[in-house]
Amino acid sequence: DDDDDDDMFGSDEEDEEAAELRKKRLAEYAAKKSKKPTIIAKSSIMLDVKPWDDTTDMKEMERLVRTIEKDGLLWGTAKLLPVGYGIQKLQITCVVEDAKIGMDDLEESITAFE
Repeated sequence: DDDDDDDMFGSDEEDEEAAELRKKRLAEYAAKKSKKPTIIAKSSIMLDVKPWDDTTDMKEMERLVRTIEKDGLLWGTAKLLPVGYGIQKLQITCVVEDAKIGMDDLEESITAFE
């Protein structure tokens, strides 16, 4: 019978060849993956900076906020919006790299300006 000659589990030689091929493909995949640029997660944040009272100079506050410089922080547009009774708040946007800057860091830096 020809059926008796068939090796149903494969030979050792084929397993070694498959293992070598698998190693080669894994090495190629790792090399290809290492060449890809990593994705940097960023967030766009809109901050509302409200004054302590009506005597706070909000233009000066914007200047002070923009002096905060950190790695992964980019300031965007800003505008003054009326809150009521002649008081205005500063609304400013920024883009941060999530791994480098946290919202708490920004809040602490801004509230340090009294």
